[in-house]
Amino acid sequence: MGSSGKGLVIATMLLCAIVLGCKSSGSNSNRSASNSSADSSNSNSGKSGGQELVRSGTGEAKEKPAAGKTNVQGKVLFNSQPAADIEVKLCEKFNQFIGGCQGQTFVTRTDAAGEYLIKDVPPGVYEGLIARVFNTPFYVFATSGLISSANYELKADETFFAPDSNLFKSDLKIVTPRAGAKVSADGIEIKWTAYPDAAYYKFSLYADSGSGAEANYDYINKRIDGTSYVLDKPLAAGSYRVAVTAYNSNDIKIAEGPDDLKFSVTGH
Repeated sequence: MGSSGKGLVIATMLLCAIVLGCKSSGSNSNRSASNSSADSSNSNSGKSGGQELVRSGTGEAKEKPAAGKTNVQGKVLFNSQPAADIEVKLCEKFNQFIGGCQGQTFVTRTDAAGEYLIKDVPPGVYEGLIARVFNTPFYVFATSGLISSANYELKADETFFAPDSNLFKSDLKIVTPRAGAKVSADGIEIKWTAYPDAAYYKFSLYADSGSGAEANYDYINKRIDGTSYVLDKPLAAGSYRVAVTAYNSNDIKIAEGPDDLKFSVTGH
């Protein structure tokens, strides 16, 4: 993961990406919180204290919870395939800026099918249900839309079926421009290395307005089916940051490059 935007949930998004003290405080939702595949208008979602309130989906319960308690059941995927032996946490409280997971915390790991079960949890609204991104210090939220964090409503004597958690890696390599490069304003090429199983990519250019750079919204989340794009408009002189993400054929984010790669445009 790049260093900027990753200190705290991931996070993209993500959406994701939060760093726990959870890509994003420990979760990636600071980077890219939108690493989930369902529409944000999911009927199981509402609002709670300004956060998306995720209610249970449907499914077949592995076990019945103890009387008055709740079980939490879900799946963690990478590239639409089960991700085994991934740490999952349910957090009573969650602060993506300070401390990450707080209060009562329940921890488990996914099995060979990428599934997890957190048993006998007191009912209530929980502020974090997060999956560690492999062996990194970052996490992603289990969400059902384009959101970076969520609250989870757990009801007594029921199993809460969580949205899938879709992990993504941070090893996509950007070839040009190089970090710290100084380039002319015309014909700038954004180029990256092909990523396994990627169906398409998106790149974004972010302008540092304090340096004189100017934002061009045609170059935000621009979809590219190949591995390079030559900008069709010159950039104003100044400093820019470039980010590239890879998606599979199911429109699931599977990888991203560093989010702190900066270069300078010297003028026409």
